[in-house]
Amino acid sequence: MTVDELAVLGVECWGHHGVFDFERREGQTFVIDLVLGMDTRPAAASDDLHDTVDYGSLVASVKAAVEKDPVDLIETLAQRIADVCLLDARVQWARVTVHKPDAPIDATFADVALTITREREVTRD
Repeated sequence: MTVDELAVLGVECWGHHGVFDFERREGQTFVIDLVLGMDTRPAAASDDLHDTVDYGSLVASVKAAVEKDPVDLIETLAQRIADVCLLDARVQWARVTVHKPDAPIDATFADVALTITREREVTRD
């Protein structure tokens, strides 16, 4: 079965993540892209927000996840965000990209980005 994709791109957050002391102390901008795999037919049929993922609430939860407890790696941060996305049972999978445009690299560069895709765990009785 094909699933639909809901995307929220370019969510700017301020976080204190990184392996260097100054990153933890001063903080920096992180930009988050979210793509969620879900069936939007129930919401389309009902035209009711309760039948879909409220992306306004999702973005608030993702921002809170980025802005809390610092971690060293964007891999850890991306997993934290994916876990937040998968809290809603309607989300079958989540693709999360964490952009770290101000990463401490001694070269001219446009962006550092990590993309992960996580699927809902299938539970068996």
